[in-house]
Amino acid sequence: MDQYVSALQQFRNEVGIRFQLYNSLFTSLPFHKIEKTGILLSLLSSNCEEGYVKGLSPINIIEDFFSKQTTYVTEQEKVDLLFRFVQYAERQVVLFDALEDAAFNKVHDMNGAGTLKHLESEVIQASKQADLAEQLKVFTVRLVLTAHPTQFYPGPVLGIINDLAKALSANKTSLVNELQQQLGRTPFLKKVKPTPYDEAVSLIWYLENVFYQAGGNIVASLKSRFPDAVSKANPVFQMGFWPGGDRDGNPFVRTETTLKVADALRGSILKCYYMDVRKLRRRLTFQGLETLLLNLETKLYNNLFVPGYKSELTKAELTGTLEEVKQIIIHQHNGLFLELVENLINKIDIFGLHFASLDIRQDSGTHGNLFNYLAENNIVLNKDYLQYDEAQKIEALLNVNETIDASVFTDDVHQDTIQCIGAIKTIQQFNGPDGCNRYIISQCNSALNAIEVFTLFKLGGWEETTIEADIVPLFETIDDLENAATVMETLYNIPAYRAHLKRRDNFQTIMLGFSDGTKDGGYLMANWGIYKAKEELTAISRKYDLDVIFFDGRGGPPSRGGGKTHRFYASMGKNISSKEIQLTVQGQTVSSNFGTVDSAGYNIGQLLNAGLSNALFYNKEETLTAEQEALLGKLSDISYEAYKKLKNHPYLTAYLVHASPLRFYGETNIGSRPAKRGQASGISLKDLRAIPYAGSWSQLKQNVTGFFGVGTALKAMDEAGNLSEIMALYKNSLFFKTLLDNCEMAMSKSFFPLTSYLAKHKEYGEIWQMIYEEYQLTKEYIFKLSGRTELMSDYPVDRLSIQMREKIVLPLVTIQQYALTRIREMEEQVARTPIADVYEKLVMRCSFGIINAGRNSA
Repeated sequence: MDQYVSALQQFRNEVGIRFQLYNSLFTSLPFHKIEKTGILLSLLSSNCEEGYVKGLSPINIIEDFFSKQTTYVTEQEKVDLLFRFVQYAERQVVLFDALEDAAFNKVHDMNGAGTLKHLESEVIQASKQADLAEQLKVFTVRLVLTAHPTQFYPGPVLGIINDLAKALSANKTSLVNELQQQLGRTPFLKKVKPTPYDEAVSLIWYLENVFYQAGGNIVASLKSRFPDAVSKANPVFQMGFWPGGDRDGNPFVRTETTLKVADALRGSILKCYYMDVRKLRRRLTFQGLETLLLNLETKLYNNLFVPGYKSELTKAELTGTLEEVKQIIIHQHNGLFLELVENLINKIDIFGLHFASLDIRQDSGTHGNLFNYLAENNIVLNKDYLQYDEAQKIEALLNVNETIDASVFTDDVHQDTIQCIGAIKTIQQFNGPDGCNRYIISQCNSALNAIEVFTLFKLGGWEETTIEADIVPLFETIDDLENAATVMETLYNIPAYRAHLKRRDNFQTIMLGFSDGTKDGGYLMANWGIYKAKEELTAISRKYDLDVIFFDGRGGPPSRGGGKTHRFYASMGKNISSKEIQLTVQGQTVSSNFGTVDSAGYNIGQLLNAGLSNALFYNKEETLTAEQEALLGKLSDISYEAYKKLKNHPYLTAYLVHASPLRFYGETNIGSRPAKRGQASGISLKDLRAIPYAGSWSQLKQNVTGFFGVGTALKAMDEAGNLSEIMALYKNSLFFKTLLDNCEMAMSKSFFPLTSYLAKHKEYGEIWQMIYEEYQLTKEYIFKLSGRTELMSDYPVDRLSIQMREKIVLPLVTIQQYALTRIREMEEQVARTPIADVYEKLVMRCSFGIINAGRNSA
């Protein structure tokens, strides 16, 4: 408790008070047309707080503000001021982000429970050094960066946040003032959609400036305490990468993009090595080292800067030279500056020549259509294939041993699918085997889907016995999660595929998607469905003497698998494989959890602690007893039925289109990927991607996918006389406690007074009431279980951060609802005017600040 009080006081001092100070400086900055914006925005914020207490609607609050606080008369004048408010609030969010980054070390206990340092101490105290070394032969944490559009900052703004955090840490008030002026003049709006390559470049910035250093520090820390524990053959930390390789629903990713991104990754890591070698040369001026280091620097330079030059450098070549340097330092120069050489070797062991492993992902439907086309045209397959059942299709595909050229296809997606297979070989040639060695199958629902990809590799030029890539099924929907073990057992019983796994060291990677799971089945069922799927997949894989590795597709907010992620991994027991921790990192999670070297080191360390602690210190044979699993199963089933009633409501899609910015997602220039799958016009929940679905609920401040159904399930169990068992589960199960903790986080960012004007709407009132009543019911039962009277009481710093961010964003959500109401009024009057376009832009601009402010959802 003292630790919480201290951290909370530090947060108030370092973030809360300083925000007020620097925000007041920002208020007085003489920007064009916004001299009084800060003062007026403060007045609007007060009006919002007071207005919602009085039960006013957003349109009432905004109109009341204009009539009482301004002299504006024309609609254009009013809209111009609202745009300036949005621009100002966006910059307030940036300032808050930077302050939190600057205060990270003071607010967090960098050596406390759950950290890497704490794990190191526990290992030594328990004399488990040998056990740790054994675990590190196989265990690793892999973070996979994705370009999913859940953060709206353009690159220059991310750079300012980084510089601002450093200036704030150093208390350089003058520089802070200058950076705020720069911020005031830097556009937040992207005028054109980024290309997949643009997205890759943005994330490579984090690789170079954060993960490169943080990864080296982590391995150095482990090696300093346990010199023989970290294996060269298995880096304890790895990076993965999706931009440029993720084709699922993104028509703008092509083979040339994939190759271009792979080249950028290689060039980026070589640049990092080049800079480090140059630094080494400034220190290692000793006899016997000059030629070795100069030759190494020259090789790196030529690969980076000589046009058209691209030699086949190898990881072994780089480390071999540095090992030679290391031996000379040890034996001839008393080990002086040895740690600098070892640190670079550590980085090369982690990042190789690829920096981050580029994953390929495509939807199973694309593969199915490709093979149907081949059969229809009697290419490789005959037309009978179209009538075969699954087993017959698998047999036919396994008998394919031909290579085809992309020109046999008329569809450019099919052409790209084949060309991409060849590109994997090219990438491995220059970036190393880890440069690109996984093919992920979205919406995988049968063994056939995996064999289609296995056959694609043969069609694309690989010999069956030399396929150096893992085929990774992705299970997402509730039905797919329930059938996953059956699918994998079928796959494991196919001799050709089993032989492929043997050549891949008997490892099978399986991806499980949280985002589509919560969209399909609601919060509780999605999380429980994934937990049970992991148990079943672990059991079936062990039955066939295979090691299964789980790759979790997690988003930032709890509704998409985020929240206290490390606590979920800490709650996994012996009945779930924990050979590695692999998860996607996307959107605001990149900057919030991994935006600085300190925060990245801390959060990666927590994941390492969670995974290794399970193996080293967890003595129970299972995380949950059979009785506890039965309770969670009942809770999930009841919750699922409640969520389905909402999801299947005939007006739900219309409600989201009416009340939220859902229909404008596709018009924001924040990501290269369309907001929905397929080409059909209109919006359907089936085709809608999880991000705009969850994001729309978030901007409505209802966060349905983070809590809906939980209260109904808890109440039903209470009425059945099981409340005492549920309370015991909450007390004794870290898994269940973490589920509800993250549920509290989603609920803490809900604010129903914003949309209470819909409560009596003739069409949508019923839906609003359903959601609001479920929220109240869930809160009531969480308080019963926890014995508390406030959400997130166990996390006071996070709670205060959310409260402050929600206060900053309150005018934005109000303005957004005001603009949506004005748009609806014009549509109802069938009176399309130029001002309607302006209001649509205002809705989108509000989205930026609202979602950026939610960075602490991760």
